[in-house]
Amino acid sequence: MVKGHVVTDGTGRGRRVLVAADKFKGSLTAAEVAVRVAAGLRRVVPDVVVEALPVADGGDGTVDAALAAGFERREVRVAGPLGEPVGAAFAVRGDTAVVEMAEANGLRRLPEGVRAPLTASTYGSGELLRAALDAEARTVVFGVGGSATTDGGAGMLTALGAQLLDGDGKPVAPGGGALGDLARADLSGLDPRLASVDLVLAGDVDNPLTGPQGAAAVYGPQKGASPEDVTLLDAALAHYVTVLAATVPRAADLATFPGAGAAGGLGYAALLLGARFRPGIEVVLDTLGFAAALERADLVITGEGSLDDQTLHGKAPAGVAAAARAAGKQVVAVCGRLTLSPAALRNAGITHAYPLTSLEPDESVCRAQAGPLLERLATRVAEDHLT
Repeated sequence: MVKGHVVTDGTGRGRRVLVAADKFKGSLTAAEVAVRVAAGLRRVVPDVVVEALPVADGGDGTVDAALAAGFERREVRVAGPLGEPVGAAFAVRGDTAVVEMAEANGLRRLPEGVRAPLTASTYGSGELLRAALDAEARTVVFGVGGSATTDGGAGMLTALGAQLLDGDGKPVAPGGGALGDLARADLSGLDPRLASVDLVLAGDVDNPLTGPQGAAAVYGPQKGASPEDVTLLDAALAHYVTVLAATVPRAADLATFPGAGAAGGLGYAALLLGARFRPGIEVVLDTLGFAAALERADLVITGEGSLDDQTLHGKAPAGVAAAARAAGKQVVAVCGRLTLSPAALRNAGITHAYPLTSLEPDESVCRAQAGPLLERLATRVAEDHLT
């Protein structure tokens, strides 16, 4: 049965396991991962107590993780990346809101096979932030990642009351490609409530806005940008900064800050609004109450779809493992595929990892049958660590 966020067989006896895993992208949500792991553990140790705390790194799945932890779901209609209306969710608990830009302007909001690197806008992300303000949030955790956009957050600023005008005094067109036409920026009309809100920019990348490590160069190709598009976008973003710097203190400096290049430069606009950047997994763990759950656990199980080099750079399993190791807790991981060496896992604080591919070498089958395979895999975890 499920009691609160503790999954148990009803006896309340046995060792306590904390399942704090991210989603298996394309196969299982983080909450589904926890349910399958709990079921597998109970096959071997019926009286085990499993506490589920689905996590995310600030990108896709951050709102779902908050909802699984007891936040209330709110839904609004906002502009998608191409301006079409989409239904987007955010999460609220008390005076804290969790907002995920991908809900409004993520790649998944584009029609299948469509990419719009020059024209995709973050306007809907600004509408989501405004909805959080309407919900009387005093702290807004703003998860960025999985974006379809490279507009430097210009759309978001516009939705929040800024004016970005061309040489004729008309609003510049949506998307990063049009920022080269920007002649004047006026941020005096920004929603005044932003000044009294603690805006936390939660991301897993520390790129600056422009240059060879910037938003366009590093992430533009993932959003469909050709080499010519990347050059155009990088120049447009640099021009955007120059125009903003004429009226906004520190606008040029903020473009070099870690996280400014997150979500196609949305991070830069958030920093302009006074946001403070923190690694997404740290913010999520704090927001969800991970420390208290960790204290109750005898064993921690984390994971995600692929444990690889990217995992070590700010992804959820690395953050969970680091916090658990600091608390003296043993950590194991489950995953779809594993490319990290045992030494790399140990350095990350993970004593052992269990990939689905150890049961089924065909990765396409692993994706299609991830749930049942993960349940079987969890029986191995139980046999190794709970008996």
